[in-house]
Amino acid sequence: MNAIPTLFKDVWLLKPTLHTDSRGSFTERYNQNDFRASTGREIFFCQDNLTFSKKGVLRGLHYQLPPSSQSKLVGVLDGIVLDVVVDIRKGSPTFGKHFSQELSAENQLQLFIPRGFAHGFITLSETSLFTYKVDHPYHPEREGSIAPDDPTLGIDWRIPPEEWIQSEKDKTHPQLDQAPLFDFNQNLYV
Repeated sequence: MNAIPTLFKDVWLLKPTLHTDSRGSFTERYNQNDFRASTGREIFFCQDNLTFSKKGVLRGLHYQLPPSSQSKLVGVLDGIVLDVVVDIRKGSPTFGKHFSQELSAENQLQLFIPRGFAHGFITLSETSLFTYKVDHPYHPEREGSIAPDDPTLGIDWRIPPEEWIQSEKDKTHPQLDQAPLFDFNQNLYV
């Protein structure tokens, strides 16, 4: 596993090693020891999730507030998505900035997203199978969200908003300045 730094210190792109031969291929998508050696982080995932989405489906920007905040390891098994993370740690030098990366079955990239970041993705291909591991169970009462079209974020989702397919809940997310956030210095939400 190769860890590739991103705009954010603790957000990593991960490139698993692909082994191929005449039979096909094998990839170890996650190995705890390799993850620790590549990133210097110790993490224990407790749940795997899988979403199937059609082209234009936009999910996010979501996060969980403390004490239920989550780190995620995300990737694509089929199709192509644009994956986006936003620093929501008030007081952070990169607060409100975002990083986006195309994840696909072809490039096999995965993205590690630590606590304190909002996350979302949009399907660019006809369909996608998106997988993610989390290190803390989901608690609906601790859910936070930000509008993906917040102009202060300036995210280019590559598909125009009139073509987005969103849940009713995702259509009503607050702007960044109205959302509950994390405190960078205390790791608490504000």
